[in-house]
Amino acid sequence: MKTAIFDLDGTLANTLCDLGDAVNYGLEKLGCPVHDYESYKKMVGNGAKKLCERALPEGRKDKAAELHRLFKDYYSRHYLDKTKLYDGIKDTLKKLQSSGVILAVATNKPEDTAREIVWELLPDIEFVKILGGVDYRPVKPDIAVLIEIFAALPDEENQVCMIGDSNVDIQTAKNAGIRSIGCAWGFRGRAELEAEGADFIAEKPSDIIGFISE
Repeated sequence: MKTAIFDLDGTLANTLCDLGDAVNYGLEKLGCPVHDYESYKKMVGNGAKKLCERALPEGRKDKAAELHRLFKDYYSRHYLDKTKLYDGIKDTLKKLQSSGVILAVATNKPEDTAREIVWELLPDIEFVKILGGVDYRPVKPDIAVLIEIFAALPDEENQVCMIGDSNVDIQTAKNAGIRSIGCAWGFRGRAELEAEGADFIAEKPSDIIGFISE
């Protein structure tokens, strides 16, 4: 049996513009300079709180909690304004599902929002778990989220793979002792994935099928 655990942001869907808009909304409210979308590619990956902290200028880091509150308020109403699946993701997931691969999502995005995005964009795909950032569980690269997914898997031999676009996802896979697939189309790019030692790097979503079937 095989299981594929997917990151969400930069892996299944391009969420960058909605994330950037939400943080920029908060920054404007606080009188801080905003960032362009390209800059946010390096800020995402470790959860919303860390994103807000990184977006603030030096000398204003004490406003991180307030920015996070403003971000959550805006993002909860605008998380699907510009967010779209990457080309080929839906077909890839359908093929994996039809071949018996168990699917799951493990993201640092707030869990409620992550589930709404997945359910809205991928209503025909069955995931054994969709887990995200919550106060009681450490974020990736801690493996707590993977342990919860492992507990939901059938009690038999299982080859598990973590699929994501950043060093955080590759580190998470290493920490859990499972294989990793880096997604070159995501926010961080091939160089970061290679440097972190991804077992395989997919240039397009359909490449994932071949690696998982090995």
